[in-house]
Amino acid sequence: MATWQQFEREAGELASVVRARFEASKSHVLATLRRDGSPRVSGSEVDFQGPDLSFGSMLGAVKALDLRRDGRCAIHAHPHDDGDAKVAGVAVEITDPGEKLAYTTGDEPPGDFHAFRLDLHEAVLTSVEGDELVIRLWRPGQPVRTIRRK
Repeated sequence: MATWQQFEREAGELASVVRARFEASKSHVLATLRRDGSPRVSGSEVDFQGPDLSFGSMLGAVKALDLRRDGRCAIHAHPHDDGDAKVAGVAVEITDPGEKLAYTTGDEPPGDFHAFRLDLHEAVLTSVEGDELVIRLWRPGQPVRTIRRK
C-alpha cells in the first residue's frame, strides 16, 4: 500500500504541487466503477489526514457503494491554469470507530458517514509549458517520469 506520505518521501516536489492543486478548491471529481463496470463520476472533497489522502461520503451514497464493491478509483482535482492533477488507486474504507475519528475533519454531515483512505497507485500532473504538454507521472517505488509532447 502506498500512502500519501510515501509519495511525499519518494517525489516530494511533485507531491507538493499535486497537493496544492487539491487544496486550491473544495470539490473534485471522483471516478468509481458501477456494478456493470461502466464509470460513474461524482463530486467529492479530499483531505490529507496523517499519512493519507482521505475522502468521505454520505451514508449509503452510490459512490460509497461502488467503492465497497470495487475500490478502484481516480480523483481529478478541480481544473486550474497551473496544471491538471489526478491520483488513482484503491479506496480502503475506514470502519473502526477510533480510526475513523482520526479522519474526521469537522465538515462531515451530521450522523454517520463513509470514510475512505486512498491506497495510492499513481499521481499525475499535466501542464502546458511553452508549446509542450508536460506530463509528470509517479508510481510507488519508481522515479518521477516526465513525458513531453508537442
